Amino acid sequence: MAHHRKRQKRATVSTEPLDRMHALLEEYLVWLQVQNFSADTVSTRRTMVCYFLDWSKERSLEDPSEITRPILERYQRWLYHYRKVNGAPLTFRTQIGRLHAIKGYFRWLTRQNYILHNPASELILPRLDARLPKYVLTASETEQVLQQPDLHDPEGLRDRAMLETFYSTGIRRMELANLKLYDIDAERGTVMIRQGKGKKDRYIPIGERAVAWINKYANEARPHLAISGEDGTMFLTHLGTAFDRKELTRLVHRYLVKSNIGKVGGCHLFRHTMATLMLENGADVRVIQEMLGHSQLSTTEIYTRVSINLLKQVYAATHPAAHLHRSDAIQHDPAAEEELLSVLAAEGDEESEDPL
Repeated sequence: MAHHRKRQKRATVSTEPLDRMHALLEEYLVWLQVQNFSADTVSTRRTMVCYFLDWSKERSLEDPSEITRPILERYQRWLYHYRKVNGAPLTFRTQIGRLHAIKGYFRWLTRQNYILHNPASELILPRLDARLPKYVLTASETEQVLQQPDLHDPEGLRDRAMLETFYSTGIRRMELANLKLYDIDAERGTVMIRQGKGKKDRYIPIGERAVAWINKYANEARPHLAISGEDGTMFLTHLGTAFDRKELTRLVHRYLVKSNIGKVGGCHLFRHTMATLMLENGADVRVIQEMLGHSQLSTTEIYTRVSINLLKQVYAATHPAAHLHRSDAIQHDPAAEEELLSVLAAEGDEESEDPL
């Protein structure tokens, strides 16, 4: 829905007064910021609620008091029947994300006494199926993808270092984009993830091979990309700026296509792959949870935190690229793999779903 995105962009510079629901949305977003929600969460809530407000405006509904539960249920049916440009429906996780944002908005409106009754309080969200990721790379396929960047070009050397980091650590794309030079501790073999999902920091291991590529990039390529006054961001675009989400997704997708392995995806595919290969080599699921930054695998199983030393021991024993020279694999645990990868598949939906 490119037209919608353009309209949103123009609205930010418009001098016309906002309608009541959009004006209240701005108050709600400020409240989220005061409550210390992350900038990504605030931005996502704005987008999700704006979809509904624009839908409402097209139907001459411009005041929150006009919204009833039947209207919200009508919007829910519209989401279900909506088709993107390529003819695909919205995933149920995407539909739930849109509806969840609306529930939060109307809950706030009610608590602030802007409306007397919350029309979204009894809105029933769709059920989600537990499923596995569509694609996971084998170790040999991953190596094939890693070979694609042109190492004679500074950007190619940068791309190899980024792909190695994705594969080695399983971090999310924005966690990689936010890495600073000082976050990598080559001597200890660790990387500091600052303000990851849920605004949580964590230390995780990083393999010797990834560190070697990062050092090569930092010494040989990054000086060609850096501009004066830059803030120490590890991976820089050709303009000397940090990557955004879409740029990283396009970059990884391009190398997957170029590798000719017959599998598609984006940054999250390396997250799936890292978890799968470590599970196949015998890593405990709790260790992988810690590396991925998951607080839980399900609503009923809370994991026990483990130390960075234990993380490094298990990582070194189970990750194919932990060392410059590979070691032999050990036992496969299909039950743990299925449970963890079902969570990763759901997380992948959130990462990759295109907006309307």
